Amino acid sequence: RCGVNLCDPCAIRHLRVKSKNGHDIVDYTSKDDDDTCHRDNHSHKCFVLLGCIISLIALFLHLQNNCSAMYQLFTDEVTAREEEYQKQIEEAVKKLHQKMDDMQKEHEVVLQKQKKEFEEMIEKVYDMQKAQNDVLQKQKKEFEEIIEKVNEINEKTIKIQKTKIVKEMQTFIPYTCIRKRKIMTEVLQYSIPKLYKRKIDELLENELTENEFSCRRILDIPTVTSVIDTGFPADEKYKSRLFDMAVTDDNKVWMGGASNELKLFDLQGHLHHTVSITNIGMYLCMHNKQVVYSDQSDNTMKMIFGTDNVVTMFTTGDWVPYGVTSTASGDLLVCLRKDDQSKVVRYSSTGTVLQEIQYDSQRQPLYKKAAYITENVNGDIIVTDWKKKAVIAVDRLGIFRYLYSGKDSEFFACSVATDSVGHVIVTGGVGKKISMLDRDGRFLRYIIPEGGIKDPRGVCILGDIEMMVGECLTGIAKRIKYLED
Repeated sequence: RCGVNLCDPCAIRHLRVKSKNGHDIVDYTSKDDDDTCHRDNHSHKCFVLLGCIISLIALFLHLQNNCSAMYQLFTDEVTAREEEYQKQIEEAVKKLHQKMDDMQKEHEVVLQKQKKEFEEMIEKVYDMQKAQNDVLQKQKKEFEEIIEKVNEINEKTIKIQKTKIVKEMQTFIPYTCIRKRKIMTEVLQYSIPKLYKRKIDELLENELTENEFSCRRILDIPTVTSVIDTGFPADEKYKSRLFDMAVTDDNKVWMGGASNELKLFDLQGHLHHTVSITNIGMYLCMHNKQVVYSDQSDNTMKMIFGTDNVVTMFTTGDWVPYGVTSTASGDLLVCLRKDDQSKVVRYSSTGTVLQEIQYDSQRQPLYKKAAYITENVNGDIIVTDWKKKAVIAVDRLGIFRYLYSGKDSEFFACSVATDSVGHVIVTGGVGKKISMLDRDGRFLRYIIPEGGIKDPRGVCILGDIEMMVGECLTGIAKRIKYLED
């Protein structure tokens, strides 16, 4: 039994409270004890509770409003982000389409350039064919005249033999008119143009490579980074010491001078190896990672195989070999001279003649005294001619490209090299300078390093920004940095 007097509102709440003995709720008027509910105090508590409930409800409504506002802000933010992302995606798609259009245009430009190059090459071949055909027709006419004259003489000889007139036989000298005839010019020798495989996008790759390297500025004052004293003796006639040089794959340099030996130096000037050869080392190149030189004593091309083995590669017949260079296709280009004639011959490694370059399209000699030779990155074959005092360039088909004979009468083209951009480096020899040309034979500037250089002759390129130049009278080789990194 609960002895607490409760009012109706409190009874319901009190009824919910569990007790050990339970509750039995009765009307207030039937209660016989003195316990009361204390309505005044209880009402106050109820009002307080009610106030709390109202405050909670207000807080709930406030939080609900805040959540609504936050939800709205979040929705707005998501919408804004979505619009921004959509805009970025549209911009990216637009750029992608623009890039594809640009690539398509570049592809069309490359195709047009290749088509133009091919048409120009075909036109050059046709011009060469026409020029050679004219020469052949002229030679054919000369042969026919000779054959006709021989037939006439043969008929007359037979007729005289039949007459048996001794006096007429004694006065008749067969082939007199042929002997008095002017010697016929040399029969034209054909060289079939050699074609090379090229990637479809090779032209574009070459342009990109050229642009990449051409951004390297030529130093106003090139610097000498190291000096090598080769120690070659001076020859008796010209007092020259250092003639030519060739750089290896591991950045060492073979030097040739006025003695029957080749010397291998590193770039710091330390001598690593010396090889005895059969002639002076005037014309060198690297071929298949081995050093090759021209031997004028027996008209042969020789290679240093291994460490000290001198091997004959092939002979050049009655033509004397001079300058030599290795090509990108793995062949050898050799300058040859015989009497007052000069020509360039492309050989395979076994000595098979692949191409001969001697005359221009008008059948005039290209060279008078071919000396040093190199191949440029665009396939041009560049030769120094000591008699013309000029640099002469032909393309890979042997068709004349340009001749550079200097800015003044003091110019002399002694030796030549080309770098990875296509610059043509020409050394002048005793008392001369180093000239730099572009790939089309236009003068760019002189290369005058800090401290100067005397009597430059042999030259080779080291990497992309340096060259090695030899002073022929002192025997000193200087490593020169001429391009920016």
